[in-house]
Amino acid sequence: MASRRIVSLVSRSLNPISRGGKQRFAASASAAAIEDPIKPPVSVLYDKLLINGQFVDAASGKTFPTLDPRTGEVIAHVAEGEAEDVNRAVASARKAFDEGPCGKPYEETSQVEVPMFVRVFRYYAGWADKIHGMTIRADAALHVQTLHEPIGVAGQIIPWNFPLVMFAWKVGPALAYGNTIVLKTAEQTPLSAYLVGKLLHEAGLPDGVLNIVSGFGPTAGASLCNHMDIDKLAFTGSTDTGKVVLELAAKSNLKPVTLELGGKSPFIVCEDADVDQAVELAHFALFSNQGQCCCAGSRTYVHEQIYDEFLEKAKARALNRRVGDPFKIGTEQGPKIDQEQFNKILGYIRAGQECGATLETGGERVGNRGYYIQPTVFSDVKDDMVIAKDEIFGPVQTVLTFKELDEVIRRANNTKYGLAAGVFTHNLDTANTLTRALRTGTVWINCYGIFDAVIPFGGYKMSGIGRDKGEYSLKNYLQVKSVVTPLKNPAWL
Repeated sequence: MASRRIVSLVSRSLNPISRGGKQRFAASASAAAIEDPIKPPVSVLYDKLLINGQFVDAASGKTFPTLDPRTGEVIAHVAEGEAEDVNRAVASARKAFDEGPCGKPYEETSQVEVPMFVRVFRYYAGWADKIHGMTIRADAALHVQTLHEPIGVAGQIIPWNFPLVMFAWKVGPALAYGNTIVLKTAEQTPLSAYLVGKLLHEAGLPDGVLNIVSGFGPTAGASLCNHMDIDKLAFTGSTDTGKVVLELAAKSNLKPVTLELGGKSPFIVCEDADVDQAVELAHFALFSNQGQCCCAGSRTYVHEQIYDEFLEKAKARALNRRVGDPFKIGTEQGPKIDQEQFNKILGYIRAGQECGATLETGGERVGNRGYYIQPTVFSDVKDDMVIAKDEIFGPVQTVLTFKELDEVIRRANNTKYGLAAGVFTHNLDTANTLTRALRTGTVWINCYGIFDAVIPFGGYKMSGIGRDKGEYSLKNYLQVKSVVTPLKNPAWL
């Protein structure tokens, strides 16, 4: 009943750059100044830490601002959790476990992310009474069984780019297996987690089972990773930060860690592709969520026979992308999350020009306030250019050309990442070859960004360890116990 109430409640709630390289620049309607921001149809209700079922101030009394990326103005001042607050949250989760039961467009968020959030919780609610061990036949007079038991107190750290979905991917399986949780939000997006935490408690979640701490990585995040009473860590974020999380977990109590990290995913357009369809899908694969997606199709490989046509149409599609206030219906692209990310993306655009890539369109900020950047397309991109190797995490499409299938397989795999890939072809043999050859955790054939709750998601190589979603993710939150009992004069073996 609690899971049904949760689903019901949630579904109701819810500067100019230098030009060092070649360019074929066309002016874009999206480059116009952004209109005055729309007043959001929501208000901030919860801005304190959620510990033991109560919203409380940080022990230090400190707060930090969370900003509106449309303007850079302060939305709210949120409690800043540190080591003492993490200790309180872990103690609450431990007590509950030991003693109790177990900036994107508003239109996109309401129609995509909230339904996906609900779907994930509904899916894991269905698993809660289907978790069991096994009875195993041994080569002796023994009764052998395994018990699947909750791992204990889970520490979870989620990113800012999909705050609701990441909350569900982490919290859903942990709760289904009867664990308790201390969740650290990204400092850029703490508010949605507190609202959902409130709804979960209204639905009947016992105090202490879910604790939420907002704060910064070097303080709250490090304290969570170092904590000797955390039994398991789950982290989604950059590869560099994932290395730190893994190191801190190893140096403390050797707690197991699952990591969903960065990517530089290839999107391969084969010679038999319908170019119009391929352009639209490649555009979605890269520009969705302002390009702020770990599995964005950020290396667009196009067969040389259709490269020129594809490039012109990709450029036109980027020029027509609607950039503006995320609360305005019809907006396709809102602002970047903050000034740091805004500066980083513009820096990569400058680097692309300086290393010889051709800027086809975009490359500038939009308006004179907020963190808006024009949809940007580069051509003449080489594999060794920084824009083809690094995770930009922004609206920057790099278009590369290839000739042979073996060649594009080798080039697509020549990266430290292995999160996802896209393939656009009508040839089943080509699709099968690429599916098996690409060293990534997900391959989308003639589609992209499909994230149903049943589909496991995670990466090869430096894109992570373990899987989120689906039945596979449940194994992250359990311990397996073997129970062996001798049998006296068994009727059969």
